[in-house]
Amino acid sequence: CRKSRRVTMATFETRLKRAKELSAKGEDKWMEAEAELRQLTIGDKAPAAGGKVSASRSAEIAKAREEAALTLADLYAARGSAEKLTALLEDLRPLFAVVPKAKTAKIVRAIIDAVSRIPGTTALQLQLCREQAAWAREEKRTFLRQRIETRLASLLFATKDYQGALALIGTLLSEVKRLDDKLLLVDIHLLESRVHHALRNLPKSKAALTAARTAANAIYVPPATQAEIDCQSGTLHAEEKDYKTAYSYLYEAFEQSVDETKAGSVLKHMLLMKVMAGAAEDVQNIVATKGVNYAGDAGVKAMVEIAAAYQARSIQQYQRCLSKHAEELSGDSVASVHLASLGEKMLEGSILRQIEPYSSIEVSHLAGELSLDESLVEAKISKMILDGVVHGTLSGGLLILYDDPQIDESYKAAIETFETLGHVVDTLMKRSTKIVSL
Repeated sequence: CRKSRRVTMATFETRLKRAKELSAKGEDKWMEAEAELRQLTIGDKAPAAGGKVSASRSAEIAKAREEAALTLADLYAARGSAEKLTALLEDLRPLFAVVPKAKTAKIVRAIIDAVSRIPGTTALQLQLCREQAAWAREEKRTFLRQRIETRLASLLFATKDYQGALALIGTLLSEVKRLDDKLLLVDIHLLESRVHHALRNLPKSKAALTAARTAANAIYVPPATQAEIDCQSGTLHAEEKDYKTAYSYLYEAFEQSVDETKAGSVLKHMLLMKVMAGAAEDVQNIVATKGVNYAGDAGVKAMVEIAAAYQARSIQQYQRCLSKHAEELSGDSVASVHLASLGEKMLEGSILRQIEPYSSIEVSHLAGELSLDESLVEAKISKMILDGVVHGTLSGGLLILYDDPQIDESYKAAIETFETLGHVVDTLMKRSTKIVSL
């Protein structure tokens, strides 16, 4: 019996090893590898010795089948076969009935992750998550369903269905709080914070982040999750224009990031915070010391160019950089907000530099010097006049500049005198009221 078990498991492991070797050989062997892995995962039945299967043997077979299923999912993901991955989840239902629920959850989530690695499958991922969540509900697999629905909420957020994401998050929070699953609660609150931030509801976003931090303080949090919390904290501090604190949080997130793609994005935002804080000269030094491995990242390159344009005070160079790296800059929901503010600041600085030697200048000439649209420049000058940044007036396309007004300090002293007299009168009124009441 024992000898039969050892031979059977050895054969199983040998076949699995051979299938992995075939999958690594490329195009001409992948179909053979697929057939072998499917046979190991779905086709083979658990062999019995004397009609009985021991618990340890069943566990070994289940583990081997789990490994075969995950290998097959990786093979399909590498081939871009999203439809076959979807079908695989259906084919594995009989296996899910006999393996432990924790292993089922691991396999289902791994297959959904494999689908996400295939470009252009967002709609399929949404459909897959909904189907698997419904199946998990029917099978009363609460642990798996809640994690799939959390993944579904993140996909709804990615597709900008913010109301749908918030509705699902609200339902999940009420369930998970009853179960006191702190780690899942951290993920849900963090996602809620991101959704509210996307809706520009900053008070609710900060409240959700605080709730995530509170839950995280009660348990051990993986470094990747802690990095996400710090990254979101940095994002919200940046919204309050506290760029130094935002940089500190993003630096902590960068240090803990394990995903290279996410680390590159965090580094890009770190560099942006330096530029927004007026310390663009530090950007090159940060890239040279902390971001050596990410110097070739498109987002990091774009931010280095933005820093150079800021140092040169060149709005033309800034505009060229935005056009050249539109995907990395304008396509980034966090960076685009701050870059718009930076663009306004740089345009204002460029206009002030150009008009400095003149007492009057045509707006058309100024727009030509800046290589910008005349209406845009005129609108900006009007705003600067109203804000008191420029002392002058616009008349028939001509900007007439005045000398900086000399503020007479006597006016300020007179206002302070009147305020003091007002306090004296109020005090006398209160005293007289008390005397009359006596």
